[in-house]
Amino acid sequence: MEIWKAIVVGIVQGLAEFLPISSSGHIVLTQYLLGIREVGATEHASDLSFEIILHVGTLVSVLIYFKRQLWNMTRSLYTPEMKEERMMILWLGLATLPAVAAALLFKDFFDAVPGRPVLVSGLLIVTGLLLFVPRLLKGRERKVGFTSALIMGVGQAFAILPGVSRSGSTIAAGMVSGVKPEKAAEFSFLMSIPAIAGGFVFTLKDKQEAEGSYMAALKTCFNEAYLAGALAAAVVGLFAIYLVMGAVRKGKLEYFSYYCFAAGIAGMVYFSMS
Repeated sequence: MEIWKAIVVGIVQGLAEFLPISSSGHIVLTQYLLGIREVGATEHASDLSFEIILHVGTLVSVLIYFKRQLWNMTRSLYTPEMKEERMMILWLGLATLPAVAAALLFKDFFDAVPGRPVLVSGLLIVTGLLLFVPRLLKGRERKVGFTSALIMGVGQAFAILPGVSRSGSTIAAGMVSGVKPEKAAEFSFLMSIPAIAGGFVFTLKDKQEAEGSYMAALKTCFNEAYLAGALAAAVVGLFAIYLVMGAVRKGKLEYFSYYCFAAGIAGMVYFSMS
C-alpha cells in the first residue's frame, strides 16, 4: 500500500473512530474509493491487519486524553477507599462481554459485511437514526452502573458491523439507559480500550496462523505504510475526542446524524452503480 493512501485512511480513521459516524464503515468505503479494496472481493485479511493497526493509533489518542482517569483506576487496585474507580474497571469488563460473544459467535457474518459496500452505506443511515434516539427520551442523568454498562456493551457489539458507529451506538445506549451524556461519552471512549486491544490480539492470532509465526505476523502488521496511517489516526483522533466531548456537553450529538444520512445515501447510490 502506498504511504499517502495509508495516511488518508488514517485521517479518516482518526476522525470517524470518535465522531459518531462509524470508523469501520468509513475505512471500508474509503478503501473502495482509493482502489485498496475491490467490490465483490472476498479476500481482505491484509485490510483487516491495516484496520487494526489504525485502531491502535486511535487507542493512543484515548490513552492520552483519559490518562488521569486511567491512572486513578490503576491506583484504585491498591487504594481501598477508591471504590468508585474500582467499580469502573468492573463495568468496563462487563461492557466488553457482549462484543466478545458477538465476535466469536458471528465472526463469519461480520467478516462478510465489508465486501458489500451498499450494505455498509445503508448501515450509516442506521447510525444516523441511532443518534436521534436520545433526543426522544428523557434521561435520569445517573452514573454508569450494571444495567447501563451492559446496555452500552450491547450497543458496542452491534457496532461490529461496518457502518454502525461504535461511539454513536454506545453513547446513545448510555443516554437511553439514563446515564448523563458526558459520562456516557467518557465511558464509551474508555470502552474502546479493551475493544481495540482485544481486536488486535484476535487479528494477530489470525495472522500468526496464516504467516506461521508471530514475528512474521508482526512484520505484516507493522510495515512503514501501516505505521504512517496509525500515526495520522492518533493525531487526528485526539482532536476528534475533544470535538465529540464538546458536542455532547452542548447537546449537539444528533447533528452528526445529518452527515450519516448524506454519506449513507451517497454511498448506496454510488456503489449500486459501480
